[in-house]
Amino acid sequence: MRFTKLTLAAALLSATTLGAQAADLRIGLQSDADVLDPDQSRTFVGRIVYTSLCDKLVDITPDLEIIPQLATEWSFSEDGKQLTMKLREGVVFHDGTPFDAEAVAANIDRSQNLEESRRKSELSSITSTEVLGSHEIRMNLGNADATLMAQLADRAGMMVSPTAANEAGAEFGLNPVCSGPFKFKERVAQDRIVLEKFDDYYNADQYQFDTVTYLPIPDTTVRLANLQSGDIDMLERLAATDLSQAEADAGTQVMSAVSLGYQGITINVGNGEKADNPWGKDKRLRQALSYAIDRDAINQVVFEGSASAGNQPFPPNSPWYSKDFPVPQRDLDKAKALLAEAGYPDGIDLEVQVPNTTIPLQLMQVVQSMASEAGIRISLTSKEFATLLADQSAGDYTASQIGWSGRVDPDGNIHQFMTTEGGINDSKYSNAEVDNLLDTARTSNDQATRKESYNAARAILNDDMPIVYLYHETWIWALDDSIKGFVPYPDGMIRLAGVTKQEG
Repeated sequence: MRFTKLTLAAALLSATTLGAQAADLRIGLQSDADVLDPDQSRTFVGRIVYTSLCDKLVDITPDLEIIPQLATEWSFSEDGKQLTMKLREGVVFHDGTPFDAEAVAANIDRSQNLEESRRKSELSSITSTEVLGSHEIRMNLGNADATLMAQLADRAGMMVSPTAANEAGAEFGLNPVCSGPFKFKERVAQDRIVLEKFDDYYNADQYQFDTVTYLPIPDTTVRLANLQSGDIDMLERLAATDLSQAEADAGTQVMSAVSLGYQGITINVGNGEKADNPWGKDKRLRQALSYAIDRDAINQVVFEGSASAGNQPFPPNSPWYSKDFPVPQRDLDKAKALLAEAGYPDGIDLEVQVPNTTIPLQLMQVVQSMASEAGIRISLTSKEFATLLADQSAGDYTASQIGWSGRVDPDGNIHQFMTTEGGINDSKYSNAEVDNLLDTARTSNDQATRKESYNAARAILNDDMPIVYLYHETWIWALDDSIKGFVPYPDGMIRLAGVTKQEG
């Protein structure tokens, strides 16, 4: 049964003010965000919070076109080695300090030089910046960079207050200060993140909530129950197994968009002492694991057909997908032969860390069962997601079930994971030829030239297999029927401009 709790005062208000908006919007997240610092963070749910907290230089449309946000105009030089941007005037950070060209220069410097920054490889093409005026900046590039605008549409383009960042240093995430439509209010780890409306936001009239509260609820069924009881207003990543229940509920809206990313199993091949094991040393074992998995069956069993089987960082419907390496069919004989060739005819153990949320656990239980038939004995270690990421970064793992939400430009799905100095290369995979191919793909604006480089890199990576790709998901949101104006995006973010909630 659905219900809405109204105090007498709220009821009187709704009776006298037609269409009055709710003071608080409550959003159920699949997990808790990691550090709330755009330069240090890496979680998908963290990016959802940033969408309301930290404006970027540019944003995207639902059709993946780059559009203005804090930058209003931009142009590249003829050789592609200079990017000039004109910036929005009248913008201030949440601490009241001005957003201007000096602030952009300071943000780029921080992203490139903060010791803890994960954005270094994303902005590595920028060699220097020039402040041309109070609201005009030029970025000088070592080489033409076809990926840069897409990077500036994500965390690398999020602008934080230089004043606050300088004072806080690496502890900035404890009290983040950005320039988005909502400012940071409080955080209780594993319980809630609360933002409050920033009245001095340049486009404040497009945002109708006084506060936005993000609640980590790992269990998908519990998330849906919270929505249907009125305890939350919307949730991200509705489980496919709950889809029919949500669609049958007249008080629940369901919306979806095909994602840009992937899910898989990352193998530690060079990250510290835990890489010194058969799985890190012998690609034949990783290949055997891949052959032991029936990706189409996973799609049907875990996702009821709503996902797409995958074996690359790009989904099969992407123009960047390499048809030379189609999704492999399960081949237990091949898997067993590879194990025997590697010296393990009687099988081998593998520990995989997995997020403590419903879908990843279900996924890995299916993989565990499939792999056992080939002689691969998988043990699962369930961890809270932020802990899993920290252990993965530190090399404290053998294998990790993890994915990536995807980026507008293909570089964002592969370069930082597969190049030697990549900011999120937690497997510490290193291959000079792959580095060269992926660096080359960054320097051309010709799609055919770039695709040739990605295909050549794919041939190497498909053999080395530091990541065993499994599937590409579809983002599914469930919303209370009182929520109006929400638009689904392929990046999975929750944008709140124009979103309202009708009470009563």
